[in-house]
Amino acid sequence: MMVDRTYLVDSDVFITAKNLYYAFDICPGFWKCLVHHHRKGRVFSVDRVRSELLAGHKKEDLVRWVRDEVPKPFFLPVDTDVVVRAYMGIMMWVQRHPRYFDHAKAKFATGADGWLVAYAQVHAATVVTNEQSAPESRREIKLPDVCDQFKVRRDNTFAMLRALNAHFDWAGDG
Repeated sequence: MMVDRTYLVDSDVFITAKNLYYAFDICPGFWKCLVHHHRKGRVFSVDRVRSELLAGHKKEDLVRWVRDEVPKPFFLPVDTDVVVRAYMGIMMWVQRHPRYFDHAKAKFATGADGWLVAYAQVHAATVVTNEQSAPESRREIKLPDVCDQFKVRRDNTFAMLRALNAHFDWAGDG
């Protein structure tokens, strides 16, 4: 059953898929599926995620895919006034949160997670991440916990694929 929802994909989804279950040489259909559903207006990410992914080695499969095969509009700009305001609210919460260590706050401030949550909050999108909630952690600020704090819907890769009705059929000879 397809659900009419817009998904914002976290960098860990791309990296984990590449390294584990949807490697480019094993399951090219996964990568084609993301672009296909992007073109249907369902799957996106944010420009900060693109920057994180392109920071890898330029001959790496994932970097080449992002650079050469993903349409530029896949990675949405986050520099609109309304998203920046939402991001500032998220960062104020992070900075004022007494549980987190300063190094966790600094690491969160330099990553894309806050921007994903801000964009999703403003545009009623679903964040897709493989991270697990860890609300008692002091050393790391987990994306699911920030989503929960700001009432942003979140799913994992497989929930998104099911909602998109994705199927990766095998058509090989071996």
